[in-house]
Amino acid sequence: MNSRREFFKFAGIAGGAVAASAVSRVAMAALPEPVIQTRPDTMAPLIPNSGRPYNPVVTLNGWTLPWRMNNGVKEFHLVAEPVVREMAPGFKAHLWGYNGQSPGPTIEVVEGDRVRIFVTNKLPEHTSVHWHGQRLPNGMDGVAGLNQPAIPAGKTFVYEFVARRPGTFMYHPHADEMTQMAMGMMGFWVTHPKDRNPLIDEVQRDFCFLLNAYDIDPGSYTPKIMTMLDFNLWSWNSRIFPGIDSLNVRLNDKVRIRIGNLTMTNHPIHLHGHEFLVTGTDGGPTPKSTRWYEVTTDVAVGQMRQIEFLADEEGDWAFHCHKSHHTMNAMGHDVPTLIGVDHRDIAKKINSLIPDYMVMGERGMADMTEMEMPIPDNTAPMMTGQGPFGSVEMGGMFSVVKVRKDQKPGDYKDPGWFKHPEGTVAHEYTAPLAEPARFKSEGGQSMPRVQQPAKATEVKVRKPSSHTGH
Repeated sequence: MNSRREFFKFAGIAGGAVAASAVSRVAMAALPEPVIQTRPDTMAPLIPNSGRPYNPVVTLNGWTLPWRMNNGVKEFHLVAEPVVREMAPGFKAHLWGYNGQSPGPTIEVVEGDRVRIFVTNKLPEHTSVHWHGQRLPNGMDGVAGLNQPAIPAGKTFVYEFVARRPGTFMYHPHADEMTQMAMGMMGFWVTHPKDRNPLIDEVQRDFCFLLNAYDIDPGSYTPKIMTMLDFNLWSWNSRIFPGIDSLNVRLNDKVRIRIGNLTMTNHPIHLHGHEFLVTGTDGGPTPKSTRWYEVTTDVAVGQMRQIEFLADEEGDWAFHCHKSHHTMNAMGHDVPTLIGVDHRDIAKKINSLIPDYMVMGERGMADMTEMEMPIPDNTAPMMTGQGPFGSVEMGGMFSVVKVRKDQKPGDYKDPGWFKHPEGTVAHEYTAPLAEPARFKSEGGQSMPRVQQPAKATEVKVRKPSSHTGH
C-alpha cells in the first residue's frame, strides 16, 4: 500500500473513517502474518528494530507481539482463538486467548505512534477488543453494539488510533464479556514515553503480568464461566505457582513491575525484603508528591498498578498476593476444620474398609503437602513447590524475586537458589532456655464465675510418627 488512504480504500473503509471496521478479502492479502506462541516460558524482551527506540518490557510467562512498519504505521495482528495453556507443569487448561496463549501477547508502542491492529476472530462466537485505558476515537473503543458491530466468527476487523499517552494498559473483549474473560481473553499493553518524562524514571528491569482467576474442577480442563466469586485458581498470566517464573534481577538494578487486575476481586500484592513506590496507574504516572514507600499495594478490579524499587538486597524474596487463599491451588470451599480432632478410633474403622485412608487436617493443611496425596489427572496440588529447604507450601499467585550481584545486565535467566552467607539462615536452637521474667503478684478475676465447670476441657494435639494407624 502506498498510502493510508489507499489502504482504507482497499479495505472498504472511507479514508477518514473512525469506526473499527471489517477487512475485505483484497485487504486480507496485505495483513501482517500472525505470530503464534504456545510455550509458557518467559520470553526475552523484544528489542525494537524499527520505529522509535525504547527499553522493552519482559512479560512474565509470556511474550511481546512483533509488528511491521507500513508507511509509518505500526501494524499488529491479533488472532482471537481457543488455546491450551499450561497453568503449571502437569496441568493444562482449555482456554480462549490470542495468538496461541492466554493472556495474549503484550503490545508495546511509543507515545505518538500510529497503531493499526488487525483482529481475526477464530472463536465460535462474535467478539470485540476494548483498549482499556486508552485515549482514542470513540469508534475504536471496542464495546460491541455501542461503538462498533461485533466481529463475527471467521471475520477480521481493523482498529487504528494514535497512542496518545505513555502508561500501563490492557486489552480485553467487550462482547459476551463474562464468558470470554472467564475463558482467559486479555492481554497487556505498554506505551513507552517518546521523550524523557519527569515522572517516568529509567529502569534496568521492566516486568509485567495480569492477575486472572479461574474455576476449574480438579481433573477437568475447561473453566466454569458462570462462577462469580468462588474461584479456585488464582493466577498471574494464567499461570499458578510453581508454574510462575521467578523475576530475576541484578543487585542494585532499578526494577519496575506493572500489574493489571482482571479478576473479580482486589489483590494486595506484597514484596518481601524491599520497599517500593507506586509510580503509575492506568491513569498515567503518579505525581511524585503522592508517592510513599510501601511493601504491599492493593490492586482493585480493572486497575493497573506500576511499582518501582531498588533491588539492593541479595536473596530469593517472596512476591505474592497477601490474601492467603489466593496462594493455594484448587482448594475446596466447604472443607470442615478438623484441627485438634482425635481421629484414632474412627481412622482404624475406616482403614478396615479403605486401607489407604489418611486423616487430613487435624494438625493443619500442611499434611496435604507432606503426604503427597494422590490427585486427579490434570490437577495441580493445592500447596506445592520445592525450595532449597523443603516444601514452600504455596500455590496460586506466588513467585520469587531473585536478586544477584553476579547477574549480568539484561540477563533474565534463573540463577538458581541463593547461597546464603554463613550464619545468616534461621536454625534450630539447642541451648537451655532461660525462664522468662514474671510479675510476682498477678491480679485475679474481678468477677469470678459462680459455678465452675465440673471438669476442665483440654485440646490434645498429636503429631503421629507415621502415616498409618492414625
